[in-house]
Amino acid sequence: MRDHFLFRKENQLKKGDKSIKKSWDKKISNLCSFINRSADYYTTSSCSGRVLILIDDEIKKDDLFLFCSHDTVSFEYLKSEMERIKSKTNRMIYFRLDPCILHIACRNLEKAQKIHDLAKDAGWKRCGIIGTKKRFVVELNATQKLEMPIINKSKILINDSFLEILVEESNKKLNDSWELIKRLEKAVTNI
Repeated sequence: MRDHFLFRKENQLKKGDKSIKKSWDKKISNLCSFINRSADYYTTSSCSGRVLILIDDEIKKDDLFLFCSHDTVSFEYLKSEMERIKSKTNRMIYFRLDPCILHIACRNLEKAQKIHDLAKDAGWKRCGIIGTKKRFVVELNATQKLEMPIINKSKILINDSFLEILVEESNKKLNDSWELIKRLEKAVTNI
């Protein structure tokens, strides 16, 4: 009898990366590797957290991203990026910090509950189990997030003092997200 979970896992892991970046983030790659080595789990999507500058739009498209970093940023670098991109459009441009996310397909409900509980114990506040006839997926979302308009009609809306605070808070929140990843990585080494 064919193992449908293993078949789906093999197909998922063979697929090319569909993210804009086209590769795993270094900060989450070890965790994904641990999970994908298990016979009972595999990752379907992940992000270690990122800093974005993007054009406001209801529809997510690649060309809306004007700047993206999966690492901390400096005040000087972010300020120069804002100067560089401020004239790209007359539409509203946002700064956004996305927290880390992880989706884990699980062999059954029992395995999903196990990974869910490990994540909760590791400090992940937003996690849940999505169940269908074909599979169970655990969705993990960190809560560290920021979003605000920073440029409108080619004019920078925030001053340097505010930008310094924004950079400091964003870097702190990214580091907090990475700490969650490390704690979960430690917890799943024996699954």
